[in-house]
Amino acid sequence: MTTETELRRAIARHGRSLYDRRYAHGSSGNISVRLPEAILPGGMLITPTNSSMGDLDPQRISKVAADGTVVAGDPPSKEAFLHLAMYRVRPTANAVVHLHCTHAVCVSCLADVDPANVLPPITAYYVMRIGRLPLVPYFRPGDKGLAAAVGELAADHHAVLLANHGPVVAGKTLEDAVYNAEELEETARLYLMMEGRRTRWLTAGQIDDLARHFPS
Repeated sequence: MTTETELRRAIARHGRSLYDRRYAHGSSGNISVRLPEAILPGGMLITPTNSSMGDLDPQRISKVAADGTVVAGDPPSKEAFLHLAMYRVRPTANAVVHLHCTHAVCVSCLADVDPANVLPPITAYYVMRIGRLPLVPYFRPGDKGLAAAVGELAADHHAVLLANHGPVVAGKTLEDAVYNAEELEETARLYLMMEGRRTRWLTAGQIDDLARHFPS
């Protein structure tokens, strides 16, 4: 079993990587990892509030119980409830990444996107890692109503896009969640680059073929 110390170090390592590559800036974004039942049933580790993902101290990362109570570390991100909402409805999720990455945030502000599926199937890798991406209506930062809205969609989608805010992406492991979030951001960038040009998305048949060969 991975130890809590190893999980803390992994969060700091991936946070620094995302920050250095401009997927995160300032004190925006947060990362969490579900803790093994033997350590804290239903609990998680999450980056602290007002912390930079580029300079995380593993020992100060917040340890939070399933009900939101802080067990150890600094006060957690004010968006910790988003992560707990994901874990409650997705039992196979073991990590969640929430970013304010530029291109995905830009797409989240567009008025003419399909709220049931914001980004088209541009590449096979996006389809395999994200699939369908619903848009969550706008809530102010810290509004607990956002947790309920995310929870309603997260049962069927491991990635959602918060309107005028950014993506929340789950994964089976921390690495999986990070790679999923990166794929989403890069696909948003491609989508914006192709705006106004004739485009060719993957067909329904091609998407079905991917599902057969790469079941989730």
